[in-house]
Amino acid sequence: MANNDINRMKELNELLAKASDAYYNTGVEIMSDKQYDELYDELEALEKKTGVTLSNSRTQQVGYEVSSGLQKIRHTTKMLSLDKTKSVEELKSWLGTNKGFLSWKLDGLTLVLTYDGGTLTQAVTRGNGEVGEDITANARHIIGIPARIPFTGHLVVRGESLMKYKDFERVNAEIEDGSKYKNPRNLCVGTVRNLDSRVTAERNINFFAFNLVSADGYEENSFSARLDWLEQQGFQRVYGVTVTSDAVEGAVADFEKAVAENEFPSDGLVLMLDDVAYGLSLGETSHAPRNGIAFKWRDETADTILREVEWSASRTGLLNPVAIFDPVELEGTTVSRASVHNLSIVKQLRLGIGDTLTIFKANMIIPQVLENKTASGSLEIPAVCPVCGGNTEIRTSDEDVETLVCTNQDCAAKHIGKFEHFVQRDAMNIVGMSTATIETLVSEGFVREFRDFYHLDDYKFRIVVLDGFGEKSYQKLADAVEASRKTELSRVLYAMGIPQIGRQASRLICGQYPSAEKLEQLTVEELTAIDTIGEVMANEYVSFFADEKKRAEYRALLEELDIEEAAAVNSGSPIAGKTFVITGSVHIWKNRKELQAYIEQNGGKAANSVSSKTDYLINNDNTSNSTKNKTAKELDVPIITEEEFRELANG
Repeated sequence: MANNDINRMKELNELLAKASDAYYNTGVEIMSDKQYDELYDELEALEKKTGVTLSNSRTQQVGYEVSSGLQKIRHTTKMLSLDKTKSVEELKSWLGTNKGFLSWKLDGLTLVLTYDGGTLTQAVTRGNGEVGEDITANARHIIGIPARIPFTGHLVVRGESLMKYKDFERVNAEIEDGSKYKNPRNLCVGTVRNLDSRVTAERNINFFAFNLVSADGYEENSFSARLDWLEQQGFQRVYGVTVTSDAVEGAVADFEKAVAENEFPSDGLVLMLDDVAYGLSLGETSHAPRNGIAFKWRDETADTILREVEWSASRTGLLNPVAIFDPVELEGTTVSRASVHNLSIVKQLRLGIGDTLTIFKANMIIPQVLENKTASGSLEIPAVCPVCGGNTEIRTSDEDVETLVCTNQDCAAKHIGKFEHFVQRDAMNIVGMSTATIETLVSEGFVREFRDFYHLDDYKFRIVVLDGFGEKSYQKLADAVEASRKTELSRVLYAMGIPQIGRQASRLICGQYPSAEKLEQLTVEELTAIDTIGEVMANEYVSFFADEKKRAEYRALLEELDIEEAAAVNSGSPIAGKTFVITGSVHIWKNRKELQAYIEQNGGKAANSVSSKTDYLINNDNTSNSTKNKTAKELDVPIITEEEFRELANG
């Protein structure tokens, strides 16, 4: 037995253990699933070759080690991983003359649920296969896990908790860049194991049952029929079809076609023997049961040339590397870029411009770099931020993951929020200017301050070639920007993002002082003399315009705009000086915002909550048990309908 084989096995175990711990316990992915599988297969082959299995070998473990504060629960029976194959012929051979059930191999976190008396009594994660974590409180908020079921005996069911792609994108968009999750599985794991069950409820985790372990007195022996029965009990169940060996190839092809349209992440298929009793009689190996086998897609790969590494700036200052390469066809689409995630992976791949990369699609969807065949390691790490030109620095996390960050606190990329506010409907109303578009324009250096939105034509030929753009998309955006030039002064003031100064306050201030020049010179005394403008608001306003940079940005923006004179407030209206709160649906006005604008245009105030200062609550449903209705009744505030309000406004 060669010592180098043993040393390689030790090295592989260390790499796999580190990757598994990072993936499951911190949400950081330091290698792709494909790379992990290849290292695992290499370790397994060396164990067969040498006849040696090292202590704590990754081939003898499944899942992750429990390392959180959740209560540890020992499983009554050990949960093992299925053997896997990438060969359809092997699937057919394995099934032989038996009937099987072929289903999605869902990519999330496995849970074991226990019911007694028709009620969920315990939910435990898979953990390391022997010890899991009690997440019962969270399970009560997971879609697809019924709180009660018709069956009142002791029941144990296994299934996968996972997150839809659309929910992953929604939740991940709200997370700071340095903490964003790489894929739905990581986010699902972090959510299900979160100590606050409210987080689970808000994130729309789904559960799909994939195996009925036991149910006292229930004697159905068909694997697929048992899943049908679970569905009748109120569970969501995994989608699958019954097959014979002759039908396996066609069924696999059908699943493969459906991958791209699947709303849930899947990393392959599972083939189980439909005869449950026969499958259990086959027993198990030290790490895998013999009644099923997993099929993983044979990833389509393509070689290409690395042309550029784009460092995309985020709102936290993180510079994310993206590989730009010659276009290649993969899984039916053309790809030319792939995220490299962080500086650690850049170094691991030893990237250099002109290198030959092998590209694949993780789960047949997300382009990733599998390997760098040239591995020149010649890529120059940028010393300055591509957005602001500020200095960059390399930072290392507690998990030894290196990232590149911009150190300039005034970097435009760190102020995406102010640009999001600037373009919204109540501000400059630049239709179609999404957060993703803003991030791209900022990251590319096209937008550094407000006025830059009105000079995108300077970069037209660079914008139209960006992913997600094109001639038509650019023109639509340019037209929206141009349309926003003609606006009211109160919109401009609100768009500046002055703390405490909302849309209504902006209207009041501009109504009193309709001069752009005067607005930046207002004093606390002048502001507090305006009805409803308090001292806190006034101080924030004055402090904002005391900042020379902000004042300069305001003046530069005004030069780009065509300010219309706002319609005069009808101070003689019967509702002038009165405060209204609007709740419920409306039908005379288009929406509540239109009704609010009407109130303000006629000298009234539209407040958000009912108080002793409220004159009227507008609600078309006087019998509603809403909080605003209850508060109005407690404070003797009149509740009127839209019709009654209109009569009041008309005198």
